[in-house]
Amino acid sequence: MEMFSYKDCKTRIWANFTSSYVSRLYPIHQLDKERLNSIGMFLNELEAIGGSSWLVNDVNSGSIGSWHNPLGALIVGIRQVGLSGWRQEECVAIGSEILAWNLEGLSEREGSEEGKHIWALRLKATLDRARRMTEEYSEALLEIFPDKVERLGKALGIPPNSVRTYTEAEIRSGIIFQVSKLCTLLLKALKTTLGSLGWDILVPGVVHGTFLQVESIDPSSLTSSIEGPVILAVKKANGDEEVKAAGSNIVGVILAQELPHLSHLGVRARQEKVVFVTCEDEEEIAKFEALEGKSVRLEASAVKVNVSTFSPEDSEEKQFAYLSSNGKCRKETTALPSPPTEVSIPFSRKNGVPYIKVSTSVLELSQAVIDSCGAKATSCGSLASLASISEKVYSDQGIPASFKVPSGAILPFGSMESVLERSGSLDTFLALLEKIETANLEGGELDHLCLDLQALISAQVPSQETIEAIGRILPANARLIVRSSANVEDLAGMSAAGLYESIPNVSLLSPTIFGAAVGRVWASLYTRRAILSRRAAGVPQREAQMAVLVQQMVSPDLSFVLHTVSPVENDPKLVMAEIASGLGETLASGTRGVPWRLSSNKFDGKVCTMAFANFSEELLVLGSGPADGEVARLTVDYSKKPLTVDPIYRRQLGQRLCAIGFFLEQKFGCPQDVEGCVVGNDIFIVQARPQP
Repeated sequence: MEMFSYKDCKTRIWANFTSSYVSRLYPIHQLDKERLNSIGMFLNELEAIGGSSWLVNDVNSGSIGSWHNPLGALIVGIRQVGLSGWRQEECVAIGSEILAWNLEGLSEREGSEEGKHIWALRLKATLDRARRMTEEYSEALLEIFPDKVERLGKALGIPPNSVRTYTEAEIRSGIIFQVSKLCTLLLKALKTTLGSLGWDILVPGVVHGTFLQVESIDPSSLTSSIEGPVILAVKKANGDEEVKAAGSNIVGVILAQELPHLSHLGVRARQEKVVFVTCEDEEEIAKFEALEGKSVRLEASAVKVNVSTFSPEDSEEKQFAYLSSNGKCRKETTALPSPPTEVSIPFSRKNGVPYIKVSTSVLELSQAVIDSCGAKATSCGSLASLASISEKVYSDQGIPASFKVPSGAILPFGSMESVLERSGSLDTFLALLEKIETANLEGGELDHLCLDLQALISAQVPSQETIEAIGRILPANARLIVRSSANVEDLAGMSAAGLYESIPNVSLLSPTIFGAAVGRVWASLYTRRAILSRRAAGVPQREAQMAVLVQQMVSPDLSFVLHTVSPVENDPKLVMAEIASGLGETLASGTRGVPWRLSSNKFDGKVCTMAFANFSEELLVLGSGPADGEVARLTVDYSKKPLTVDPIYRRQLGQRLCAIGFFLEQKFGCPQDVEGCVVGNDIFIVQARPQP
């Protein structure tokens, strides 16, 4: 008689149960109650047999047999959501990814990295994407139903309690709820496998302050009665926020959503020395309720995040102990964030002179100097010179550091004011500028002045002579990107990352569209956010100047941002890269999702995969489309992206980016924040600035 262990019997019972239920689920043609109930029963049985713990044990033993049917059921559920009409392309892409990772299975190694770890990271990225989709579905229902249901329920005399629970019941009774539950269970297993509780550190450090929960980071987040340091727990961010503009006493932020480390918000928080972490774990976030209004300590290091109550008498403490990566306890000096670094502005109006008198309307990249073109354009000129040198540079492992720089032209400081003077609007501009210096935030005074300034400036366009001069530097039929190069950005102590406009996909063949793009970049100097940012940095509004950098646009396969010193480990040996498919705006803005994240060693060539991308869309400039300042948005299927599925390509790209970053760090003499893109086998660098 054949004997089986308890584990064997448990596995056989599970296999019989799941094959029965999943076989009922797979032939999908319409959403119906039977299949919905089947997924619910499937989840109940999965929990009864051990749930996430059983799945973790299977992965740790080198198998994913127990994962096949849960992932199959999830594919079924997501297909059902798509058939209901919700985000159909997104549902198809997520289902394709889950199917690919389910079929691929575990390998002992994937390139030079542990196979189990890479499989779990890859699947986690897709499941995070799936759960994000369920949240967006629920948010859509919450926007549509409550007001209408309340009015209808009142008119029909339905009890208020029933009215309040209608939307929740509508969500919980649908397939989306079962998909969300299944995602949560599987993600719990993956986080245990990866040793993660959902925390991610953008800016490490240790701070203490009053704990406040807010919806978003903006000047209305804090009341004037709050004194002393503040730590914010924030529900959502769009990536364009200015932390210190919301409150100069904000010392730490906990964001309840994922965010690229090198997004504009992440870069600004690092420069402002605000400890910044994100947390996706709902159980951890739920604990924050008990901390509201209390003094807390936020400790974020490469090895852990800890949020705990803090006694005022401990405020004089100068050291704390934490567990380092080697398991030993060590001491670190703590300090409150330093005051903002005094910013040296390359050009400022002096002796009553309203603006620079430009001697020429257009400059080539090689002519760029910081006093007339700003740090960004000057850096691009330097990058263009370094590109030719880079062709002969290799890392210790023989990896080429070569890169290219798109050709460009510059409208220097004073160009905007010259156009205003020519149109007879200069006096109006200067009068508005004077008023905006002291405008109040309350009562809408600042908002109205900002709108008036932007309307005045965006109506200005460069002359035909200027457009012709650009045409002598750049091909007339080329697709271009119009970028800011202000004297108040890309500086040590003031990066202003993402604060000013960049307009892609324009052409000199359409002078009206091109001129409007230049006007928008000029006008972005006076958005509310930009003005508040300069106030927070102590920079007078009259000293801000805007040059415009016009560059030939490439259509990237991938875009990236590098820190040549990893901001997480703060290790000068490591270069950290964050990468997105398509244009870099996906990466730099607050688009919900995670980029590919690679850590590369400058000296031994080792590349570690820290995260796989799960942005839902990629932004592309289609070669056959109009040059109208717009970009195409396409849904991404990462099971077809080499950076996700090809470990050799991933390692080679990580090594090349590391070699380029290290080369630029050496040439500029300090750690760099580098932006660029990949086009076929070529790497283009479009920006380098001192790393915050």
